[in-house]
Amino acid sequence: MAASEDLESLPGVGPATADKLVDAGFDSYQGLAVASPGELSNTADIGENTAADIVNAARDAADVGGFETGATVLERREQIGKLTWTVEEVDDLLGGGVETQSITEVYGEFGAGKSQVTHQLAVNVQLPEEYGGLEGSAIFVDSEDTFRPERIAQMVRGLSEDAIAAAMDAREIEGGPGSEEAMEALIEAMLDNIHVAKAFNSNHQILLAQKAQEIAGEHEGSEWPVRLVCVDSLTAHFRAEYVGRGELASRQQKLNKHLHDIARIGSLYNTAIVVTNQVASNPDSYFGDPTQPIGGNILGHKSTFRLYLRKSKGTKRIVRMVDAPNLPDGEAVMRVEEEGLMAE
Repeated sequence: MAASEDLESLPGVGPATADKLVDAGFDSYQGLAVASPGELSNTADIGENTAADIVNAARDAADVGGFETGATVLERREQIGKLTWTVEEVDDLLGGGVETQSITEVYGEFGAGKSQVTHQLAVNVQLPEEYGGLEGSAIFVDSEDTFRPERIAQMVRGLSEDAIAAAMDAREIEGGPGSEEAMEALIEAMLDNIHVAKAFNSNHQILLAQKAQEIAGEHEGSEWPVRLVCVDSLTAHFRAEYVGRGELASRQQKLNKHLHDIARIGSLYNTAIVVTNQVASNPDSYFGDPTQPIGGNILGHKSTFRLYLRKSKGTKRIVRMVDAPNLPDGEAVMRVEEEGLMAE
């Protein structure tokens, strides 16, 4: 059954309205259930009262939006996946790895290794669970022209021999880690599982987040469901296009909606969301580190985990947990090498 036909079972949704909803990206009960009537009204061009009725009916059909016991929440949280950083000390800092159904923000100055993290996670997410992966594919929204397939190839080669062998077995690639032909086949297969789009401006970036939800929906239930969405960087276009205090409110409003669109993917499809963020220097800071993440309280509140990445000697990088709902602050050390992220 087509998605538009399925939505017609909701009150107030005829064939024309169903087509509008699908075109706007609302192609499932779950997607409608977590939308606001105002958002639905604006994007699908329907009346707000009708939109409210549709949202309420979708919530009933999808069985979301009501109260539940803490035990039920705990049971649901057991479905959350943990994606390895490849560095045990950082995984410990994150309580086992990068969580699905959450936004993890990684901020730091240029050259700190933020893009290295997104590349490594795009590789790791494709590994079997016993090697810290989520056995899924990745979406990479590139706003700063940072994605490099050559870097992915280096990181695949930098995996442990056992992890490479397991990844080859999952794809039925013969030859083993010692075969160059098999290694090239694995690299190509992993690159095929990374959906990359370059964002040319903030409006295009917002559109790509909506497209990412479509891709996640199309791949759900497939052999390689989307289990990671990376946005590198989240704030670059917004920072460049909205300049000065007079533009701050507009910027934050658009950024807020963008974050909600991204978060919805994580909630609906059990996906890890990783965003990188730029920093600015605070000239009024006389003590401590003067660098502060941009995006203000909007981004601070929406990010579930905030990690500050800063340079150290040589290839060393310090990873500091700045904020998390259930984890203490702390620091870990890693190295950024040709083979990828490595333990100190």
